[in-house]
Amino acid sequence: MVDGLLNALSKTTQSIEYTVGVAGSLKPREPLFGQLLKRLREPRRFIQVVAGPRQVGKTTLVRQALEASGLSYHYASADEPALRGAGWTAAQWEIGRARARDGRRGGVLALDEIHKIPDWSETVKRLWDEDTAGGARLRTVLLGSSPLLVQRGLTESLAGRFEVIPVRHWSFGEMRESFGWDLDQYVCLGGYPGAAPLARDEERWRRYILDSLIETTVARDILLLTRVDKPALLRQLFALGCQYSAQVLSYQKMLGQLQDAGNSTTLAHYLELLGGAGLLVGLQKYSGSKVRQRGSSPKLLALNTALVSALLGRSCRDARHDHAQWGRLVETAVGAHLVNSAAGANFQVFYWRQRSYEVDYVIASGKTTIAIEVTTQRDRDRLPGVDEFQRHFTRARALLVGPGGIPVDEFLSTEVAAWL
Repeated sequence: MVDGLLNALSKTTQSIEYTVGVAGSLKPREPLFGQLLKRLREPRRFIQVVAGPRQVGKTTLVRQALEASGLSYHYASADEPALRGAGWTAAQWEIGRARARDGRRGGVLALDEIHKIPDWSETVKRLWDEDTAGGARLRTVLLGSSPLLVQRGLTESLAGRFEVIPVRHWSFGEMRESFGWDLDQYVCLGGYPGAAPLARDEERWRRYILDSLIETTVARDILLLTRVDKPALLRQLFALGCQYSAQVLSYQKMLGQLQDAGNSTTLAHYLELLGGAGLLVGLQKYSGSKVRQRGSSPKLLALNTALVSALLGRSCRDARHDHAQWGRLVETAVGAHLVNSAAGANFQVFYWRQRSYEVDYVIASGKTTIAIEVTTQRDRDRLPGVDEFQRHFTRARALLVGPGGIPVDEFLSTEVAAWL
């Protein structure tokens, strides 16, 4: 089955990339819009870093905030197939400085896809420090579609000079409010606003996800910017992760299903890269011991159900009538909601398993631990995995998501912090 998924993915390079101009017409995405706008209107303090996966509305968010700020601004993007050089950054910065001098209250420079500039953090540090020393009133916003790569540049050179505003995948509540989607649509088609107008033509929607999201992210946000010795292995791992999303899979079993040779260290690194690009993560087992967590078999989880549906290639109607597949999509949607919500928040997401007992997800924040079990079955009256988990961790609370517990639509519409 992985071969079939890879064949679907490989065809993307020959397909037309659809352009969907819906994002610019969306109303501002709260509370991110209000947070960024407030910081732009403040006196110059820190570089504002807006980071998140592709096609979640970062550029739209920043443009809306720039327009609403009333400040003079300059926006430029480095998102092109050929990498730009440090001279480009300096040239854009000079334009921003001119805007700041002309503006009564200063100005704003917004640089999109900044992580694609070689040694970008050193250049930004030099220019920012020059402005600080000279008393320039130029506020700076940096955008990046690979949070992991952005974070590396920030920690290497810009310590103490920035604040991060993480932008996550769209939630069920946001897709429902903006596009009128019901729960089944969200579970099947995920949370990409740019793809929403294509939902009635599922084949076109699928090509858009494969071409404009998956292939672009893998090729331009990972392979172009990071040393990957086995690109084919990374692609195979992503396809395998979507096939087994919401399932625990040992590294040895993964290696047995992948065509290219590798080892568990390589797979763990590639999972980190895929997670940093907002595609796929490997959740670790909760044990109360970080050493044991790092050594556990990962639970593979796609961060947007659209990725799973597009690669599997089945219609939403067929998926809905396949109880096993639909259950995995629902569990993936719940897990993605948890992990996406954890960006910038004070909690972590795990799974738990011991012998035949398993808990779908565990969220931990300080002394608070919550076991979360997801079900689509109406006759689920016993939760042996949760019972066993609470026997080991006596202070843990439990939540059932699905029939007999918290309705899935309610859980996906509620901020995770409300359960802590």
